[in-house]
Amino acid sequence: MSVQIKQVLTRKELKTFVDFQNRLYEGNPYFVPKLYMDELSTLDPKSNPAFEFSEAALYLAYKDGKVAGRVAAIINHKANEKWNHKEVRFGWIDFIDDREVSKALLDQVMEYGRSKGMETIVGPLGFTDFDPEGMLVEGFDKLCTMALIYNHPYYPKHLESFGFVKEVDWIEYKIHIPKEVPERISRVAGIVRDRYGLKIRKVTRRQIRKENMGQRIFDLVNECYGSLYNFTPLTPALIDKYVGTYLGVIDLNYVNLLEKDGEIVGFGIIMPSIVRALQKCGGKLFPLGWYHVLNSMYFHREPDVEMLLVGVKPEYKGGLALLFDTFIQLANKDGFRFGETNAELESNSAMQNPWDMFEKDQTKRRRVYTRAL
Repeated sequence: MSVQIKQVLTRKELKTFVDFQNRLYEGNPYFVPKLYMDELSTLDPKSNPAFEFSEAALYLAYKDGKVAGRVAAIINHKANEKWNHKEVRFGWIDFIDDREVSKALLDQVMEYGRSKGMETIVGPLGFTDFDPEGMLVEGFDKLCTMALIYNHPYYPKHLESFGFVKEVDWIEYKIHIPKEVPERISRVAGIVRDRYGLKIRKVTRRQIRKENMGQRIFDLVNECYGSLYNFTPLTPALIDKYVGTYLGVIDLNYVNLLEKDGEIVGFGIIMPSIVRALQKCGGKLFPLGWYHVLNSMYFHREPDVEMLLVGVKPEYKGGLALLFDTFIQLANKDGFRFGETNAELESNSAMQNPWDMFEKDQTKRRRVYTRAL
């Protein structure tokens, strides 16, 4: 039976779109479900401020009367203007191991892109860099992190058979947290304290809500990450959304800011892992999923932390050492053994070189693919 592609137009169809991934990966020990309500919110134009500068269409593929795949076609006008290209993105792509299904989904995205005057297709990418991006091409036998994508090994094989080629790669590391702060890190941390007058600042939920601290942190994210591949500057409305999302799941004890004379010049945001809790509850906090998440966050911690965001203004060279010094002490106090990095561009030596101060294992590689329309 031929594949049928249907655009998602109703709330019920949107829930089917979000649910498909969990069904496809049911029982897979490396897959980590996304928070269900966050996925619905991100994909709904009424609740995601990214639609102020983006347009999108969601599609489901049916074969033999059953859902067999899904994909989002996205045009990020802000990124296209900033980077001077005409790209349609594909994201939230999942499919059974059937090339008729995967081809029909990608053909639909390409047709959407052509109808909007686009010239190339790239992905997996989301609306912004804070959405899951990059198709896993190495590390299929490693547990995924909360913020990133897991996919079956056949996914990249399908894309490459359709003429898609590598655009960029990201790599990920598992960092072995040392029992004590290495002398090199401690020494550099002391130097930057004295040279620049930097200090570690903690932040409270009240300060985030009432003193615009969330906006200040994400303004610095825009500054530090602005030159990276296809980065989309975050708008005030998007920052408000992300602050609201992260505030619900992040222990602020693990948010460390670098401050100089009252100015935020660096940040290190890590999060005790809750991936095994998300596996237990399938990404759904209700009716009882909240118990697994809170239990993991505050009582029976998992052995890893996820390194979500780190950045320092370039004029404060060595500032990362001060963040690392603080992080190592905190991680040891709370019994953590490993840190999982976020995906880092393989060409971003400024971010990868500091990890040479630690014992580390490269665990995963993920890729954005592209082809002409």
